[in-house]
Amino acid sequence: MKTRLHTRVAPAVLTALTLAGCALGPDYRRPDVTLPPAYAADAAAVPAAGAPTTVSPTWWRLFGDPQLDTLVDTALARNADLLQAVARVEQAEALVRQANAAQWPSLDLGANAARGRTSGATGLPGGGTVGNNFRLAASTSFELDFWGRLRRASEAARAEALASGYAGEVVRQTVAGLVAQAYFSLRMLDEQIVLTRETLKTREEAVRLLGVRLQGGASGRLDVDQAESLRADAALQLRELERQRSLAQSQLGLLTAQPGLELAGGRLQTLPLPPVPPAGLPSELLARRPDVRQAEQQLVSANAQIGVAKAAMFPQLSLTGLAGGESAELSDLLKSGARIWSVGFGLTLPLFDAGRRAAQTEQAEARQREVVAAYQGAVHSAFKDVADALANLRAARESQADVEASEKAALRALQVAQQRYDVGYSAYLELLDAQRTANTARLRTVDNRQAQLAATVAVFKALGGGWVDPVVAASQP
Repeated sequence: MKTRLHTRVAPAVLTALTLAGCALGPDYRRPDVTLPPAYAADAAAVPAAGAPTTVSPTWWRLFGDPQLDTLVDTALARNADLLQAVARVEQAEALVRQANAAQWPSLDLGANAARGRTSGATGLPGGGTVGNNFRLAASTSFELDFWGRLRRASEAARAEALASGYAGEVVRQTVAGLVAQAYFSLRMLDEQIVLTRETLKTREEAVRLLGVRLQGGASGRLDVDQAESLRADAALQLRELERQRSLAQSQLGLLTAQPGLELAGGRLQTLPLPPVPPAGLPSELLARRPDVRQAEQQLVSANAQIGVAKAAMFPQLSLTGLAGGESAELSDLLKSGARIWSVGFGLTLPLFDAGRRAAQTEQAEARQREVVAAYQGAVHSAFKDVADALANLRAARESQADVEASEKAALRALQVAQQRYDVGYSAYLELLDAQRTANTARLRTVDNRQAQLAATVAVFKALGGGWVDPVVAASQP
């Protein structure tokens, strides 16, 4: 009997294992996406001689500010969003191990001990007796992946794990960019606060001097009221700037997980403007952007899930086995006479489910079409990010000369207006206009500097932040 059983089992197992090489569902192919031939504003990113041709992975250090370096490093180590992303990656990796484990046989050990009495009213031999039963057995089961359901599930899990890793890198770059932008905004506010305090001090002195002149009959009430109005405006502006600085400081505290963070004032104008590498070919961007790679791996997963859904419509075949011992006495449990074993097949054949499995397949196919559109959208958004960042950087750079010329001219005009007023050649209104123009020009210079710094960060981030896909790097010699 044993020989006949093995003779029957072996061909069936070999046939099933041979046919198990097929896998239902479509194999992944990257969708076609229309790529622009070049970036219109890439001329803004032409590096000087000796400048890097790629973005540094630690691009924030190029600004030469130790305070900024510390803030970014702290955020990358402690930011709550980033810690959540790391945990999601660990979850996805565990799911990969779980999916892979399903492709292997399972082995379990079971033990049982019981004491009982059989019925004496059945008329069967041995009825009404009390006895023991001891059982110790190892059992195994193995699903033959005939239609590739388990392999497609493993493929989907691996893709989701990669997508989670790429999503974590997206969060990492976003956090670094937000810290840099918030820091530059803070320093811009510091500059504006310094200028506004100087303006307030000047206007307070003007109110005092005009009050003296009014008492001496050299000035009218109109001049004093105008000066007082401007002084009050400067005081209000200063309080608003201080409020905005407090908010920017709180934002940095949130990003770096440091509630109550306090930073001393600093200068924006002393920060260097690092050279920006060229954007390169648009086709190269697909491998440098973690968000694009994330979208593609989500598409790989959705594609594999179609195979999982289709395989569920076909029979599932499994092998089971058991070996161990069973006896009435514990001391006999491991003896040869107590040995038990069994081997068998399991077949589950879907017959009727009112269209449930077909609906699941349609859902998987619709999900795949959705993710194709999401992938194409991610690619287009990546190109837009680069184009917009380059355009903003180019505009800020081209405006710098005009902004600086405007400030110099406004300061010269203020000097002349002050001299004319001091000798009585002009009214106080002319001096006020010159002061307002000069103040606006100085603030515009600060704004332009901050715009260039922010645009530089945006270019670094849009070009991938110096990220290198670990999967691609591992495949290269």
